[in-house]
Amino acid sequence: MGKPLVAVFSGAGISTDSGIPDYRGPQGLWRREPDAEKLVTYEYYMADAEIRRRSWLMRAEIGKLAARPNAAHRAVAELERGGTPVRVITQNVDGLHQLAGVPARKVLELHGTAREVVCTACGARSGMEEALDRVAAGEPDPACTACGGILKAATVMFGQNLDPEVLAQAVAVAKGCHVFIAVGSTLQVQPAASLAGMAAEAGARLIIVNAEETPYDPLADEVIREPIGTALPALLARIAG
Repeated sequence: MGKPLVAVFSGAGISTDSGIPDYRGPQGLWRREPDAEKLVTYEYYMADAEIRRRSWLMRAEIGKLAARPNAAHRAVAELERGGTPVRVITQNVDGLHQLAGVPARKVLELHGTAREVVCTACGARSGMEEALDRVAAGEPDPACTACGGILKAATVMFGQNLDPEVLAQAVAVAKGCHVFIAVGSTLQVQPAASLAGMAAEAGARLIIVNAEETPYDPLADEVIREPIGTALPALLARIAG
């Protein structure tokens, strides 16, 4: 019998040790700066050049962090390298799972990626660094070089739907896995959070690693409240056997 398929569903909490703030936790960005949510809300972003200017400045600040994978990201990559079938479903847009060594084809980015930009008019994609270089050079709201359209990060903003193909793949993984580990997510944002319930209903062992309670704790076979940077590596080492 082969090794069980492990699905790792990651939220903002897995990346806080890399210096990326979470959004909804007790010290989350939305609680500290409620107005910041407008910078990543599609309707506001498309309608207001000033919102776009502030959004690009925010991206530049985040970019300066030059975030690197932490022990939790590396532990997931090590599990995959060790021969355990692993699929990562992430709410994060930081690309740190791939930087840690998880093959890109095994990572489903539900909310897109902040490492690229996309034109809202023609769909052309390019690197985020290139766009931020233009901002640094004096373009407060850089336009698409192909058609002049409005550029945005290749992330799913508030007010936008998830990519149906990516979501369908995530549902298939949730329903087909043997172990579903939800780590660093409040499990409050739908439809992504419902994947934990789907996995449990399909018979997977549900393990939740998160500092705060989640709506899916009652369904979990195991709930771990320890810090993610130490708890997840220990858990994955146990699973790897």
